[in-house]
Amino acid sequence: MDWVFLSELAINGALTGLLYSLFAIGLVLIYKASSVPNLAQGGLTMVGAYVVLALSHDAGLPLWLAIPLAAVIMFGLGFGIERVALRRLAGRPVIMILMLTLGLDIFLRGTTLAIWGGTSRSIELGVSYEPLFLGDLFISRIHLVGAGVAVALFVAFMLFFRTRTGIKLRAIADDYMASWSVGISVEHGVGLSWALASVVAVATGVIWGEIQGVDQALSLLLLKGLTVAVLGGLDSILGAIVAGIILGVIENVGAEFLDPLVGGGSRELIVAAVLILTVMIRPHGLFGRHDIERV
Repeated sequence: MDWVFLSELAINGALTGLLYSLFAIGLVLIYKASSVPNLAQGGLTMVGAYVVLALSHDAGLPLWLAIPLAAVIMFGLGFGIERVALRRLAGRPVIMILMLTLGLDIFLRGTTLAIWGGTSRSIELGVSYEPLFLGDLFISRIHLVGAGVAVALFVAFMLFFRTRTGIKLRAIADDYMASWSVGISVEHGVGLSWALASVVAVATGVIWGEIQGVDQALSLLLLKGLTVAVLGGLDSILGAIVAGIILGVIENVGAEFLDPLVGGGSRELIVAAVLILTVMIRPHGLFGRHDIERV
């Protein structure tokens, strides 16, 4: 067995997994404040990437200005989603809110298709495509940059949830009624979580837009982000990072051995298998909180 090649697969898989963690962090942020998985995170990621393109390519703004401006716009969009749609469902069954996020994802994909069309466009961050070698190992530069962004967001949000505002968001997720009773604005907290997840969507869309282009396929990466979130624990940001690395390594190494046997396409099969097994064996994930209720 070529251990150098295997190490290269594992390292690049781990970097790719950290890019999946970018999706997962957005999911965790909303779940920590509302206890609802956000099935619209893929659509938000796609919209964030298109907004960056509209500001940079169409409006002519430099990318260093277009990205933070897009983050501000998406921050407002996140608050708007809570105010217009989610607030009306406060106190309703979780399945209704879950279906709302699914409908929102479909709406966002349809809107971007109507405005920008289905042609794939690219975001050029200026990252060199020249190979980066660490000894005999080849490392993708853009994946290394994306992994750095994921780790930076992880540190930022870990610190955020230690602040007073972050603690309020965690309290909201624990019990809406108790939070209301002590004067915490549940609506503002949920809106803030959506706003922050929308900002994360900009970072995710920009990195993946550089890697695979900006089109409808961006929203389909939600499956891998959701798998990472479930594996790590839907309420754990640390779990999103660790699970992303685990999934990326399993997917990259496993596909190398399975693709020749099944004729390709094994990556999606591996991700689906990890998701199913996690739900069956450890539904609260590796780092998620395992709530036990008296019945």
